Amino acid sequence: MRKNGVLRELIRHRTLLLMFLPVATLLLLFNYLPLAGLVIAFKNFDFSKGIFGSDWMHPWYENFNYLLSSSLAFRAVRNTILLNLLFIAVGLIFEVGLALMLNELRSKYFKSIAQSLTFLPFFISWIVVGVFTYNLLNFESGAVNRVLEAMGFDPINFYSAPALWPIILTIVIRWKVTGYGTIIYLAALTSIDNSYYEAAAIDGASRWQQIRYISIPMLKPTILILTLLAVGRIMNADFGMFYAMVGDASLLYPTTDVIDTLVYRSLRKSGDIGMASAAGFLQSVVAFVLVLSSNYAARKVDKDSAIF
Repeated sequence: MRKNGVLRELIRHRTLLLMFLPVATLLLLFNYLPLAGLVIAFKNFDFSKGIFGSDWMHPWYENFNYLLSSSLAFRAVRNTILLNLLFIAVGLIFEVGLALMLNELRSKYFKSIAQSLTFLPFFISWIVVGVFTYNLLNFESGAVNRVLEAMGFDPINFYSAPALWPIILTIVIRWKVTGYGTIIYLAALTSIDNSYYEAAAIDGASRWQQIRYISIPMLKPTILILTLLAVGRIMNADFGMFYAMVGDASLLYPTTDVIDTLVYRSLRKSGDIGMASAAGFLQSVVAFVLVLSSNYAARKVDKDSAIF
């Protein structure tokens, strides 16, 4: 009887299951099957022998030595964590702020145009963004330096000033992805019952008071969940962004070299796949621990806001 009940449910929801099938296939191919490759982190990988035929490392942690002992690796880990924390904090402010502003617009036509314009940069390739940024910041012919000179200031060689690049990267990534990140918050705002706002308006609450005491508290569960998911990726950097924006500009490495770019350069020079796999393994373990810790903290604050 139970099997028949399960079968009936599958038939009943067959349309949803068919819609989920492509997503499940992608998850299986690109997220779960590659997990078998983590064993490379503990092996002396040989292409001729394959993953499972290669010899085990002796000692088993040999592939991790570079990441755990190198000063460059320490710098990359530090930059990865600090930059991601900066991106998460600034992104939260911009995305929630933009969602609140769009939600306050009364003209549906203007609201649609504004939302489309902020969402459009998300579809631009990081390569294009990197070239665009270079043309803006180039020391000799960059538009920013031409404006500075016209205002009587000395030009700035941005590509030899690593201290400026956390700010530059934050500005560029916010320009590109803020519109995309706003969608979820805007959806959460539109799902709030209008009766709350009507009751507040009757009591004499201003629009700012309605935002402060209704909109923002109602967004708290969404904010916590998205922040938890972002914390889970805090050890992973967007390689496409960093390589397109910074490339091989070694003068910028003190503040822009992250785990992914360091592993890429090391792999390109030495071809040591075991070391690259070890880096991915460490990133996954740290991310797992951070998600569990953050979820535990969120559960203490609000049980309904925890992921699990």
